[in-house]
Amino acid sequence: MCAETPDYKNTVNLPKTDFPMRAGLPKREPDWLARWEKIGVYDRLREKQGRTPFTLHDGPPYANGNLHIGHALNKTIKDMIVRSHQMMGFDARYVPGWDCHGLPIEWKIEEQYRAKGQDKDAVDVVEFRQECRAFADKWVNIQREEFKRLGITGNWENPYLTMDYHAEAVIAEEFMKFLMNGTLYQGSKPVMWSPVEKTALAEAEIEYHEHQSHTIWVKFPVVRAVEATGARSNLLGVNVVIWTTTPWTIPSNRAVAFNPALSYGLYKVTAAPEGNWAQKGDHYILADNLAEEVMKTAKVEEFIRKRDVTAEQLDLLICAHPLRGVEGGEGEWDYDVPMLPGDHVTDDAGTGFVHTAPSHGADDFILGVKHGLEMTHNVVEDGSFRKTLPLFGGEVIITPKGKEGGANTAVINALAGVGALIARGRVKHSYPHSWRSKAPVIFRNTPQWFAAVDRDIEDGMGEMGDTIRERALNSIDKLVKWHPQSGRNRLFSMIEARPDWVLSRQRAWGVPLTCFTRKDALPSDPGFLLQDPAVNARIVAAFEEEGADCWYAEGAKERFLAPDYNPDEWEQVFDVLDVWFDSGSTHAFVLRDRPDGTVDGIADVYMEGTDQHRGWFHSSLLQACGTKGRAPYRNVVTHGFTLDEKGNKMSKSLGNTIVPEKIVQQYGADILRLWVAQTDYTADQRIGPEILKGTADSYRRLRNTMRYLLGALADFTEADRVEPADMPELERWVLHRLAELDHKVRTGYAAFDFQGVFSAVFNFATVDLSSFYFDIRKDVLYCDGDTERRRAARTVMDILFHRLTTWLAPILVFTMEEVWLERFPGDTSSVHLVDMPDTPADWLDEPLATKWAKVRGVRRVVTAALEVQRTDKVIGASLEAAPVVHVRDDDVLAALKSVNFADICITSDVILSGDPIPAEAFRMPDAEGVGVVFEKAEGEKCQRCWKILPDVGSHSHPGVCGRCDTALG
Repeated sequence: MCAETPDYKNTVNLPKTDFPMRAGLPKREPDWLARWEKIGVYDRLREKQGRTPFTLHDGPPYANGNLHIGHALNKTIKDMIVRSHQMMGFDARYVPGWDCHGLPIEWKIEEQYRAKGQDKDAVDVVEFRQECRAFADKWVNIQREEFKRLGITGNWENPYLTMDYHAEAVIAEEFMKFLMNGTLYQGSKPVMWSPVEKTALAEAEIEYHEHQSHTIWVKFPVVRAVEATGARSNLLGVNVVIWTTTPWTIPSNRAVAFNPALSYGLYKVTAAPEGNWAQKGDHYILADNLAEEVMKTAKVEEFIRKRDVTAEQLDLLICAHPLRGVEGGEGEWDYDVPMLPGDHVTDDAGTGFVHTAPSHGADDFILGVKHGLEMTHNVVEDGSFRKTLPLFGGEVIITPKGKEGGANTAVINALAGVGALIARGRVKHSYPHSWRSKAPVIFRNTPQWFAAVDRDIEDGMGEMGDTIRERALNSIDKLVKWHPQSGRNRLFSMIEARPDWVLSRQRAWGVPLTCFTRKDALPSDPGFLLQDPAVNARIVAAFEEEGADCWYAEGAKERFLAPDYNPDEWEQVFDVLDVWFDSGSTHAFVLRDRPDGTVDGIADVYMEGTDQHRGWFHSSLLQACGTKGRAPYRNVVTHGFTLDEKGNKMSKSLGNTIVPEKIVQQYGADILRLWVAQTDYTADQRIGPEILKGTADSYRRLRNTMRYLLGALADFTEADRVEPADMPELERWVLHRLAELDHKVRTGYAAFDFQGVFSAVFNFATVDLSSFYFDIRKDVLYCDGDTERRRAARTVMDILFHRLTTWLAPILVFTMEEVWLERFPGDTSSVHLVDMPDTPADWLDEPLATKWAKVRGVRRVVTAALEVQRTDKVIGASLEAAPVVHVRDDDVLAALKSVNFADICITSDVILSGDPIPAEAFRMPDAEGVGVVFEKAEGEKCQRCWKILPDVGSHSHPGVCGRCDTALG
């Protein structure tokens, strides 16, 4: 610069903004939360009139501990669904809720009792229930603040709680609909039973862990054998051999099952060690595919197969119980054991025969009912044998601490003592455990209350079918959309195969089964259950006023039955409802009854993890099909589980847990939310320090894009606005891309595809904007005067601002609020109070897009050619170049000549040529027909815009080009 040349730095229109590059989210986010609460954002949105309601119904978490990363994922996805639909023009409602009853909370109170040496059963039940209520209330308040810290919007001041009096009244009312429609019955079936928690458990309360079990091979001697002709069979006196991993169930055996489709044979032991359980001369009936393995396990040295044993022959066999005649047995097992056909028997493992105890297995029970087998009641609620059971009375299967008791060993020893074993061992296998106590469970026959899923219901709501199962299956296929579709298949198969629903639990903290049974009547007797609408109404009214505790108050039976019935003739049921019935009923007291519910009591979306196909999705479907005749939801969205960076399940013992609070403290909630948006939540997701660093990097790039927009839009007013028709092609191309993206964003949000939305917006912001459009238009924005093209560029940037902030607001709730307030400050201003702007259809311009795709393709070759020169230090910046661009295609060449291609390439000049491409030209393999010959720009460097041009120095302002001279005035 010459001495007399002025310093033009202050004449350039540099970006102006106070928006910080460093976000400081952990410290700043709480201020925005306080601001939203102060101005009542959620309530103000509800005041918008004429909108179509959209309701996401919250699957209630348990109120019993701090949030884990799965909670954060779940609630953030829900929040994105609600916010995006609100900003797309819906009245998007979200009422957070909590599951407050049930074993998770009761278990915590019992732990406190055990720590103090107190007996829970000695405490008054109402007092105990009040302690449970207080515990749940404490955790509701803690979790509410933790959820709010994540930026979750909703009606936090008035959530739903299953322990609210109205909720308890409605849960009881919904239960009594089953009572009145005939689907409720009391039955005696084997259910999964926790000896530790002394209650039946639902499938959703079970998890499977590796467990080491005893395994035994037991002889059932054949005591009657005839052929189909009635003649005596020579199978009399041989042994049918069974294999089991639950020796404790042998005292309850009532049959042996075989599969007619399998091949069986009679095998004789011809050599065995002296003293071996399996002795020379023994005869065993075994499945042919398993015989060799059985003999090996029994340490048999040699054996022969004597002949086939047909299904017809097996069907006619009668065995003795292996403990028949045992000393001290008191005749307990002196009964016949029939052979029964069953499809559940396989020859994958064991012997090809299944010992059948109808009181202790699902398949066993079905077979027992079919053939009228006697049910046993040998196991009591604490997981021990009844005291009166000979030989084994009082022996424990599972101890109160979840460990193995002596029952298995006692049974094995008794069997060995009568010579009934041929082998024993141990096996590690997947075994059901309670997901709360982590202790093994058992199948146990107990009187329970069930909802029949295949019983016809005459309630006038049979459009989807006449039974709960039919209604559920038809709802799945005809009424519900599944995201992803695989969720449909999973739930359909579960409903298709499920047994009747066990509604009762033998606990204290919950909504009781509000029903009465006639004394001295059998469950099968007419009038066993009291079905009276007046009694039901009295119960509901009392629950509304006093909560479910009134069921346990002194005189409750008389209060509800008198004067219509004699209380002495009726038994009051004190079991509590399965908590899945509680949460399954929430559609009634939330969607149906609340002012912010829905007109028809049906939610637009239920969204939970994949485990809820057997949990909340499942129970809500069954419950609603019993009382509403259909599913309570229109869409079901499912997310996977959260794993560590290596794909391992998180656990405290592995030390790989990620706590949401720690992420928020280190990075801020927006980084956690961004991680959710970037992941494919429909599958299992991974999270960890390195992944979060990558997420933070994406955030910084996006933040810089928004900062650039804010700087470029400083002092922008409506007077600066330019109509699209008057804009240069480059700006109209950006509008075209916005129209394309607007469709993709709205379609993605409507389909709950946040990964797709964010990926599209992020790529647009970083590739189309930062690396292309912004890069090109910096010169115009900084150096033009008040020109039409500068106003057009700023108009497009204003349009970009409104779309990017609203498109991203459902994801980056704090950052987009910060961006918005930077331009539109005010006590009541918020990006979350506005909608995504409508995008005019005429912004779409496919021919223009096609043309600019060609322009960008040639620009990429020029940029690469200049990078070679920069690397070789021939030039320092692209403005030092004036390349010659050879283009073979006439249409492409015409397209380049119709725009200011030098500005597009950020060079001082460019020469476009259709001449043959010189040999020395730079080429790219994937850009056929384009070659670039490097030339330096001629002229002097403009001291204002830094372009090298021939006219620099020939204008009234020293050292500048003509464009800058005009801008300076």
